[in-house]
Amino acid sequence: MGELIFYMEPLMYLVIGTLLSAILGCLPALHIYNIAGILIILWAKISWMGGENFIALCAGLVVGYSIVSTVPAIFLGAPDEAAMFMVMPGQKYLMQGRGYEASIITGIGGLGAAFAMLLLTPFLPIIVRTVRTVFSPHMGWILTTILFYIIMSEFPKGGDRGKPLQKFLDGWGSIFAGLFTLFISGFLGMILIYKPFVNTEFAFQNIMPAFVGLYAVPWVVLNLMSRGNIPKQHIAKSTNLNWELVTRGTGAGMLGGMFAAIFPVVTGGIGGLFAGHATAQRDERLFVMSQGVSKFAYYVGAFLLFFIPGAALTRGGMAWMISSIYMPYGNEPYYRLLGFIAISAAISFFMLILFSKLMIKFIHSYNYRVVNWITLIFILTVVMSITGYWGLIVMIVCTGIGLIPVMYSSRRMNCMGVLLIPITFNMLGIGPKIAAIMGLV
Repeated sequence: MGELIFYMEPLMYLVIGTLLSAILGCLPALHIYNIAGILIILWAKISWMGGENFIALCAGLVVGYSIVSTVPAIFLGAPDEAAMFMVMPGQKYLMQGRGYEASIITGIGGLGAAFAMLLLTPFLPIIVRTVRTVFSPHMGWILTTILFYIIMSEFPKGGDRGKPLQKFLDGWGSIFAGLFTLFISGFLGMILIYKPFVNTEFAFQNIMPAFVGLYAVPWVVLNLMSRGNIPKQHIAKSTNLNWELVTRGTGAGMLGGMFAAIFPVVTGGIGGLFAGHATAQRDERLFVMSQGVSKFAYYVGAFLLFFIPGAALTRGGMAWMISSIYMPYGNEPYYRLLGFIAISAAISFFMLILFSKLMIKFIHSYNYRVVNWITLIFILTVVMSITGYWGLIVMIVCTGIGLIPVMYSSRRMNCMGVLLIPITFNMLGIGPKIAAIMGLV
């Protein structure tokens, strides 16, 4: 009986974490790392559960969030007709009344990533150790090439009307806006890393208000300014996927997601961009599914790397937070976590179906702009309660930066300069010197 309780108790916490993250994942701008950080502080202070149970809870939080956070990303972003051809395929699905279909396709991508991780179980320790040995001494210039690739992959948009100067400004305006966003966010990132504004007790949340301002608030502001309204959504009975698309989408998404999980600072969005270019994706179903795979591989893969025997790579917010209070040893934590991932992914997929249907009822029952005003108030409350007035000021400044790519149709991924530029400088060994020139040290 004692052994049964020993195995059942972590499963209980796994289910609790999965259900909690599924609920919180439907709230826009509330990242699961913020909640996990608060739970880790509580656990360190009062040790309210055993270490293995706490890891199960964290596993449920990461897996559930990586799948169910698709719901607000798809259903709470309605562009107007002028912006229809500049938005992601997920929003195009929404404006065609197929948001539910896009949500489920993304969830299938998450299941595909979980299945791929299980298939790679015997090989992951060898692959990760080899990659770490080969690439660790070269991280500085690798991140530099990633930074230059992001800059060089920008391309002119428009530029086919008016006089020569008008054509030039029209075609290159988005590029200039994207590059300005990249470098101004990098400048801000240097300040945040070397002169944190958040209370030391919540130091791990220092970058949170920046990300909320760069990504979440501009999204809400755009929705409030948009003339678009969400059309009636259709509950599809089929996703029209076949095994070829599932296999290709899983392969491309795993390539991008694991690249992002292994290399520091590279996010799922950047990894997805590289994988999309490398595999020449054209089908929108393939793109939507591969993004679900990439997101799962990025969040869950980064957490899994911490448990791989002989590697113990600390990547991703969750691994960084728990590394100060927990360290896995041997093969057992690795295989146990893989089992947690499989169980949590299955539960999360059914939660995705449920919450997608509930979200459709919600957006049909309430005025879309009222929903966005409530969302904005919720965001302000979360930032204020966690990071205080200074965090709110950082968020407002970052909102101004985050609106630049929105207003000038450049890539929002350029906002990742807030982390990519300062950490690349640090990897190259020139970060402290630049910080000294800026008067930060």
